[in-house]
Amino acid sequence: MPTRTAAERRAEARAAYDAFMAECPSRQLLERISDKWATLIVTALADGPRRYAELARTIAGVSQKMLTQTLRALERDGLVTRTVTASVPVRVDYELTGIGRELLVVLAAVKSWSERHIEQVLDARDAYDAAHADDRP
Repeated sequence: MPTRTAAERRAEARAAYDAFMAECPSRQLLERISDKWATLIVTALADGPRRYAELARTIAGVSQKMLTQTLRALERDGLVTRTVTASVPVRVDYELTGIGRELLVVLAAVKSWSERHIEQVLDARDAYDAAHADDRP
């Protein structure tokens, strides 16, 4: 086996996590964090720990199944922690981890951008639909 320089080893390591490559594991993470429910959950946890019911009330339209699945996936990926406190009833809190808080910066910016530009997007959709009305079957 030929000897490789440190620079070559670093270059190989960087190439190993190239999201443009089909087999790159970072694609799974990209898929997770680009999910609308994940984005809304992470941004809902921006101000600190929240209980499940609080998250459900905050995120309109999320089903119990999707909220549970997404929270479990975010916990598995190390973005959210789940803390169970023994009481009656049992108290369960969800909170962002360190890397979850890093991700929050990005997702909060995307959420804010979408809220600022939705009118322009809706206008563009209307214009596109009007221009392509004859293209529909």
